[in-house]
Amino acid sequence: MTDTQSQPVTSAGPALSGKAVSFEDIEAAAGRLRGEALLTPLLRHPLLDERTGARVFIKPENLQRSGSFKFRGAFNCLSQIPVSERARGVVACSSGNHAQGVAASARLLGMPATIVMPADAPAIKLERTRGYGATVVTYDRDKEDRDAIATRLCAQTGARLVHPFNDPAVIAGQGTVGLELADQAAALGVQLDDVLAPTGGGGLSSGIALALAHQSPAARFHTVEPELFDDYKRSLQAGTPQSNAARSGSVCDALLSESPGEIGFSILRELAGEAVTVSDEEALDAVAFAFTELKLVVEPGGAVALAALLAGKLPLKGKTVGIVLTGGNIDPQMLIRALSR
Repeated sequence: MTDTQSQPVTSAGPALSGKAVSFEDIEAAAGRLRGEALLTPLLRHPLLDERTGARVFIKPENLQRSGSFKFRGAFNCLSQIPVSERARGVVACSSGNHAQGVAASARLLGMPATIVMPADAPAIKLERTRGYGATVVTYDRDKEDRDAIATRLCAQTGARLVHPFNDPAVIAGQGTVGLELADQAAALGVQLDDVLAPTGGGGLSSGIALALAHQSPAARFHTVEPELFDDYKRSLQAGTPQSNAARSGSVCDALLSESPGEIGFSILRELAGEAVTVSDEEALDAVAFAFTELKLVVEPGGAVALAALLAGKLPLKGKTVGIVLTGGNIDPQMLIRALSR
């Protein structure tokens, strides 16, 4: 299982008033993250515009602290745990990016962190999570239940569980990506027509969609998934959550969801436009393009929005488009594989 797998019912995030997540919650998260998360830039490259026929603006969250957008949601969530409870620590389940975001946030806040990770997670993600000072507990994703392991750890230590996507505070933190994207575009005098972002459990995508609905309401938001893990696409088409049968089998390890998160789906069902998917080959082509042409290091799951753009999955010629690159924690062997194509 990965960051986007099943949904434990416990959570470190406090209950938020009104709707599960509001635009005001995203604004509050931006305040908590100020000075902690990096304000990633909005980039353009003439070759990308030439290749797509669109005016493309890139939000490179692969440059974010801990190497992905996950730091935003993790820090926003952990910073709201009362100081009197922080010594008990936190527990999280993750294939790597949420793991690093939680571990990095816990270190900044002086909290112990234990991360339950699949034994076959990319080596760089295991190493970096330990490097932030977290205790890593590995499991066999085909034989063991990570949620049961995490629940047991929480019961033993009194630690709080930090869900990777089905948590209001996590979603609000991830929504600051969309808030920044909209504000940066507006500062340039740009009106976005479409925005694409990689989608797993939907924490990032729902946060971005909610921020855009308030700050750039004319922009259409699109989820992008690996083609064999298209639970969001099918769920949005059906109007009810759908599941994926497979638990592994794609180079996009960060996006292999079992089913949409309840909170994220409730938001995206109202705010998302057309959902698209990309193949592993298209994701690897995007990794190679980002490295060779944009000079950016991006992991396959973090590159699927770029992949969708390059592969022409949507009619975007002549439009102004925003894309999010979500993570850069790629094993050297995977990068070599992409560049060797």
